[in-house]
Amino acid sequence: MVVKLDNIVPFGRSLTEYQRMFQLSPDDMEREILDIAGGPASFNAEMAQLGHAVTSIDPIYEFSGQEIQKRFDACVDNIIEQVRNTPKDWVWSYHKSPEDLRRNREKSLALFLADYERGKAEHRYVAGALPDLPTERRYDLVLCSHFLFLYSEQLSYDFHQQAILKLLEYSHELRIFPLLTLGLERSPYLDDLRRGLDQQGYFSEITKVDYEIQRGGNEMLRIRLPA
Repeated sequence: MVVKLDNIVPFGRSLTEYQRMFQLSPDDMEREILDIAGGPASFNAEMAQLGHAVTSIDPIYEFSGQEIQKRFDACVDNIIEQVRNTPKDWVWSYHKSPEDLRRNREKSLALFLADYERGKAEHRYVAGALPDLPTERRYDLVLCSHFLFLYSEQLSYDFHQQAILKLLEYSHELRIFPLLTLGLERSPYLDDLRRGLDQQGYFSEITKVDYEIQRGGNEMLRIRLPA
């Protein structure tokens, strides 16, 4: 059994999780970062506290903090219960249990909400959705967490292709995590997308990372223009 979702859920990850998911080095953290579809992650808030530059874009930022909290509250019990009922599908190394997973998601949400209004005023949280994003800026690095590939059943191959090419217009490097679908299978789009990117002059590589919660979901795709 795998987790079933009716739509994309408002779960966010912490700075430490981003560091592990995307192999962020100290030099990476000094770069200007565009965070795509991170939802109510505390990554931006924690990075801002450290003086680092992150812009986060997600459709959820159209909503108020109270509305985001309500959306989280409406789905968290169901998701954690599904996780609890499928113990073989999960790796409890970073998160220690379904209850610990919930606590960590609640902590990330609280940090996000405490920063949300200030971040919106500073244009660090911007409402927008792939493939057309409301920015013309260039960034040093683009990160996409738990959206592309994860929702392969809900989002088409063409959507993934358009989204990835759009993100590569904003930076010479894009990192995507994880590469598994919600069904715990490697995305069926991955190989064809990589072949297409290769034909367009991009270099892509799959790298194992020090983060795993979906069993087998410990790989990141890195795409960049050759130096």
